[in-house]
Amino acid sequence: MPSSPKPARSSPFATLAATLVGNLYLVVGSLLGGAAALVAAFVTRRGHGVFAVARAWARGVLATSFLRLESERETELPADGRYVFMANHQSLFDIPVLLASLPGEARLLAKRSLFRIPVFGWALAAGGFVPVDRKDRSSARQSFQAAIERLERGVSILLFPEATRSHDGRLLAFERGGFLLAMKSGLPIVPVGVSGTLAAQPRHSFLIRPGVVRVRYGRPVEVAGRSLRELAELTASVRARIGELAGVELTTVEAPRRGAARKEAE
Repeated sequence: MPSSPKPARSSPFATLAATLVGNLYLVVGSLLGGAAALVAAFVTRRGHGVFAVARAWARGVLATSFLRLESERETELPADGRYVFMANHQSLFDIPVLLASLPGEARLLAKRSLFRIPVFGWALAAGGFVPVDRKDRSSARQSFQAAIERLERGVSILLFPEATRSHDGRLLAFERGGFLLAMKSGLPIVPVGVSGTLAAQPRHSFLIRPGVVRVRYGRPVEVAGRSLRELAELTASVRARIGELAGVELTTVEAPRRGAARKEAE
């Protein structure tokens, strides 16, 4: 198992500078980037321009936070390929790390509260990103269908199967939605391991610690032709692979219930 980056040992001055500049960019850059994305949505088709702005915004977040990104792929992933990317979730910085390093366009399944942020949230909606409300199960079917539509338009989907950020870096239980999405669309799952972001900024922390953040893209896992009876096995294998790529431990979880999975996929 690859080791994740050691906790950043930045000087107090570097941490202060990264905290001030990085958080300032998160506010100002997100507003300006959101405005630029709204303009791009009107002049480009299917959110292509919005994703380009999102990638530039992500690189700006990392640069102003003094975070150096290292990206690795176990195999070539064509930019025009379609995949369901699944990554572990530790920090706010996971999103810019992934947006900056994805091999091609993708639409993120993000928590609905982000879409309520003026300008920034409007840009997410205009770009075809999909809102997800973990507290409202009745909206799950709507989000699921929206994600299917994005895949049919020729772009990939990016999601965090843990559905929330880990407090200690250990991999939490995975929700079934992303796997059902992959099985229904027939597209391969690409396991992704992110490391270093927890050291840069853990959950509920305002400080940003400069350092190295890494992302590793694994080999695609084919799901075409698999049945719901294989859902538990598929979930466990992809979860173990993401943990290996990220260099983190896995928490103990229960296997998903077949009946519940079948109902959710209908």
